[in-house]
Amino acid sequence: MLHTGDLAPRFSLPTADMAQCSLEEFIGRGYVIIYFYPKDDTPGCTLEALEFTDLQDEFAQARTEVIAINRDSCVTHGAFRDKYGLTVHLLSDADGEVCAAYDVIREKLLYGVARQSIVRATFIIDLQGVIRHAFYDVKPKGHAAAMLELVRELAAT
Repeated sequence: MLHTGDLAPRFSLPTADMAQCSLEEFIGRGYVIIYFYPKDDTPGCTLEALEFTDLQDEFAQARTEVIAINRDSCVTHGAFRDKYGLTVHLLSDADGEVCAAYDVIREKLLYGVARQSIVRATFIIDLQGVIRHAFYDVKPKGHAAAMLELVRELAAT
């Protein structure tokens, strides 16, 4: 597991529009929230993405970019974004390397079958690329607002 004080693993992944997006683009310019979620267009994941989107202006005022990552394809991300008007950066980690680097892959039992799945997790990264907060097993409802408050507290110190 990653912890507060760890250097955030760097990455470059394709967006819903198949352009590359790297963590390096944002380091030094503001805070970065990276959240990992299991699957596009499912109830909890949609709720979480919509809450982050609804607070986009407040995150921008707090100089914070929001990046969402899972293993779905760029095409699926594009459809998810367009269906709900999402404004967060949706990145595709099809091979799971970034998910592994952030230690968000867990084995889950579903209908008696063990499967690898993404555990919902969020990381707040500061201007130097250091993890300031790491949360695993996140509940989606109200999570975006809680992350906004944490970023505001960091900015005030």
